Amino acid sequence: MMLQAPATKYTAFPPVKLDDRQWPSRTITKAPIWMSTDLRDGNQALFEPMNAERKMRMFKRLCAIGVKEIEVSFPSASQTDFDFVRKLIEEKHIPDDVTIEVLAPAREPLIRRTFESLKGARRAIVHIYNATSRPFREIVFGMDKAEVVNMAVSAVKLVRQLCQENPETEWVLEYSPETFTATELDFALEVCNAVTEAWGATPDNKIILNLPTTVEVATPNIYADQIEWMHRHLARRDSILISLHPHNDRGTAVAAAELGLMAGADRVEGCLFGNGERTGNVDLVTVALNMYTQGVSPNLDFSDINAVARDYEHCTQLPIHPRHPYVGDLVFTAFSGSHQDAIKKGFARQRPEEQWNLPYLPIDPADLGRSYESVIRINSQSGKGGIAYLLETEYGVVMPRRLQVEFSGEVQRYTDTHGGEMEAADIWALFSRTYLENETPIAYVEHHLFEDGSAQGIRLTVQKNGEKYVLTGKGNGPIDAAVHALGTAGVAVQVRSYEERSMGKGEDAKACAFMEVMLAGGERECYGVGMDANIVTASIRALVCGVARLLGNGQG
Repeated sequence: MMLQAPATKYTAFPPVKLDDRQWPSRTITKAPIWMSTDLRDGNQALFEPMNAERKMRMFKRLCAIGVKEIEVSFPSASQTDFDFVRKLIEEKHIPDDVTIEVLAPAREPLIRRTFESLKGARRAIVHIYNATSRPFREIVFGMDKAEVVNMAVSAVKLVRQLCQENPETEWVLEYSPETFTATELDFALEVCNAVTEAWGATPDNKIILNLPTTVEVATPNIYADQIEWMHRHLARRDSILISLHPHNDRGTAVAAAELGLMAGADRVEGCLFGNGERTGNVDLVTVALNMYTQGVSPNLDFSDINAVARDYEHCTQLPIHPRHPYVGDLVFTAFSGSHQDAIKKGFARQRPEEQWNLPYLPIDPADLGRSYESVIRINSQSGKGGIAYLLETEYGVVMPRRLQVEFSGEVQRYTDTHGGEMEAADIWALFSRTYLENETPIAYVEHHLFEDGSAQGIRLTVQKNGEKYVLTGKGNGPIDAAVHALGTAGVAVQVRSYEERSMGKGEDAKACAFMEVMLAGGERECYGVGMDANIVTASIRALVCGVARLLGNGQG
């Protein structure tokens, strides 16, 4: 049945009166100031918010990427958020060139609590907000326009007073007229000008005015018009940084951010891969790499995009879609024969000194620490799907996506040599030889676990070059202990991802572990697979298998 609604239920958002708009003829020529809200807006939208370990890992990853402004928490909202800010400051985790930001509503007790969390910070951005649109004024607050302006100005004056009382910190004010895109432009301008004046903004003491699409209510060109209108009408424009905070309710947050920058904005707020309330915040990785493909340096380091993705997935417990721009597991994988042929010919003609110009690949995968993979669909004689389908249906092996891509390369090499179609048994035999029977140059023999205080210990027996060795290690769990045990033999290995599956049911069920590993100083990752009735044994077998495959391919 076709979706139907009364014509009066929804109305188109009115256009902005801007007859001489300039943004459509502009291009983005430089990177904006990036502000990550992964630890605040992104975190509050998680089914299970990050614990202290995950928060710290995300913070350090953002610093490593090169993000210079990071919204770390909402300290007046919970003791957990308050404590995380204190931990960053007291334990000196904040690099000198990174500024932390915290959020607070325009309410006096919460603003005071926020300042308590920031004591001792070298530099901090205090981000305050209040909603300004008509529905919030009338339904939520029961205030008229003058009262809303007074709420904002009173909060700013309090922030200014508290900044003066704590001169050891370099303070920056950010103000958000929440629901900006649904607010009458002339009133949004009135609020922002009042706030700018109350702060006493100057070119040397700028205020950040965040003009968010708190909820996307119109097409991105309307947002660009709103930004350009504000850019042209704001008082003290030379004392203001206009910040964008697009949400993705209409699926156009990236476009809104790009057009907003063309319209005069200076700064973009979002999350690495776009998580956040409802449909999420703008995806910073996509915006940044879109710029990169147009010859504009984003001033962010995504040269090892896989490491960024793995940290993100660990910290948020959210999967990255396999077709996610630039980082999805399958975006540099061609299944189509015609695509494979065009890309192969493109690589053959591409010269290092020439501009990138390959069919189907808008960016060089190598720039992101990745590679192009072509995947041949190998069908069973009954024509039911490909490699992953056959292994799952015939043998119960449900491979992670990246392993599917990796193993498809093994299948391709086999078919290039032997020709013909592979049946399920042929694919299983190749999978077993590649992952389950790979005992060169190092093989798993057995292991024994022991406890040592709060640490997990392991005595791991391996066979290397015909000799058996017993390696001992300790860690925060069996896998970490095994990694340290291998390190005592000069094999420094990093676990990049880990998944486990159950094969079969009942007493005959087996655990299947998949571990993506990388040797320290190596240039590639590969998978190890382990199967056993015991999940710990399966995991350690997978680790040793991965190391054997790396060492056997000249990575050691």
